[in-house]
Amino acid sequence: VQLQASGGGSVQAGGSLRLSCAASGRTLSNYYMGWFRQALGTEREFVGGVRWSSGSTYIADSVKGRFAVSRDNAENRVYLQMNSLKPEDMAVYYCAAKTIYGTTYGFWGQGTQVTVSS
Repeated sequence: VQLQASGGGSVQAGGSLRLSCAASGRTLSNYYMGWFRQALGTEREFVGGVRWSSGSTYIADSVKGRFAVSRDNAENRVYLQMNSLKPEDMAVYYCAAKTIYGTTYGFWGQGTQVTVSS
């Protein structure tokens, strides 16, 4: 699976951004797509994900109520809608994929930078 993330940028605190991840190369029905982020000097953190076949989503507690994950079957895209952004949300965001049978995300896109100014 090839993944291409986009949509990062600079925003003021309280603003919104929508990240997009274009997936290609495989049929995605047996995949789980995830969003991760990594701030400078910290560990990579899982943000949210979606099971492609059902569309069921999961959001990490740290961003619940502000972020949402969705997917577009026709476009083979996964989105991360980020609202009420805070300076602590500033990070490089990555999309990733793993099969529904596996435990490890084996496919990664390049990161997209999100900068939030206070």
